[in-house]
Amino acid sequence: MSTVLVTGATSGLGRYVAFELVRSGHLVLAHGRDPARTEQLVTELRAEGEAEGFVADLASLALVRELGERVARAHPELSVLINNAGIGAGPPGAGRAVSADGHELRLAVNYLAPVALTRALLPVLRANAPARIVNVGSAGQEPVDFDDPGLSRDYGGFAAYCRSKFALAAHTFTLAEELAGTGVAVNVLHPATFMNTGMVREAGVQPWNTVADGAPGVLALATEDLGTGHYFDGTTPARAHDQTYDEKTRERLTELTERLLGD
Repeated sequence: MSTVLVTGATSGLGRYVAFELVRSGHLVLAHGRDPARTEQLVTELRAEGEAEGFVADLASLALVRELGERVARAHPELSVLINNAGIGAGPPGAGRAVSADGHELRLAVNYLAPVALTRALLPVLRANAPARIVNVGSAGQEPVDFDDPGLSRDYGGFAAYCRSKFALAAHTFTLAEELAGTGVAVNVLHPATFMNTGMVREAGVQPWNTVADGAPGVLALATEDLGTGHYFDGTTPARAHDQTYDEKTRERLTELTERLLGD
């Protein structure tokens, strides 16, 4: 069985996936932002199997990198990373917010954080190949405006969310190419449409699906050999936004990412 890090595990899809993995015999490293909720989750998970909690605010790149260092140090056997944590569009009419580093909040949490965490954990993942990285994306994708990546001029929560998920998909394809031949697979998926999660309800949207509907795709990518560099709609191979495959767009995204991460 594998050691699996699940970010955003204290609620919604991440919580459901964490329990399914524990029940299947995996050691789950459950990440949460709130210490009390994370501790309670780990207590519940341990009633079913093996689990350990890790707390970090993914709106801070320093804390994201620290999380990666702590996980790598405590669990050098880690072989699966599920980048599930994210924030939605926010309440209707909500204004623009920024991260601890001054980046637009949705871009920071939904894109920059998983990129930074993945980089911090790549040495152990490569050492434990075959390994897997699962990026939880969305069918809601909108190309990044490279002249205004943080939507400082014309902000909308839904646009910010969709651009962050576009970036995550495009980066997944770039990373898969970089990791070719290493035994580390990286894929991205849209788990299900409008699941009954807090972020969906906060946006004023009526849920269409449950987290149980979204979990199979995540679990399959985390536990099965399904190739690398692919986009899935649930468990079905699909196609992301056309521009996520465009080489020049991905090159510009990489340049932007390096600048925002400060690497």
